Amino acid sequence: MILTQRLKPRVMLDLTPLIDVVFQLVIFFMISSVFNTAPGIELDLPDSTTSEAVEVTEVRITVAGSEEIYLNRDLVALPNLGKTLREWSNQGRLTDDTAVLVEGGKAVPYETIITVLDEVRRGGVTAISLITAPISEVP
Repeated sequence: MILTQRLKPRVMLDLTPLIDVVFQLVIFFMISSVFNTAPGIELDLPDSTTSEAVEVTEVRITVAGSEEIYLNRDLVALPNLGKTLREWSNQGRLTDDTAVLVEGGKAVPYETIITVLDEVRRGGVTAISLITAPISEVP
């Protein structure tokens, strides 16, 4: 005599513990993330009726190679860099309050960085900052 089983076992996966773990991971990463804030001393500033807001902008020049130079996020040829900065200055996009930051990779030749700095100065910019890795990231 052959016996057959009428009831088939139902296998169900309970997703509640998985959802709990994922939710805790999201909370952990939200709490442990670092927010960039301006360092300084907290002050209670006085009110003024004649003050005006000043917009501080920055121009970032990234040197990825001798033929790969980015002005903000736009690829620019090295000979056109100074000309583009002069045009921006004439249009009012580049003022004395604009921070010009130059960053170059470790593999970029020193001569290329100096040439970029020369082109930036030809563009009328005198205040230039070079970006380096923070001390904690240096091996």
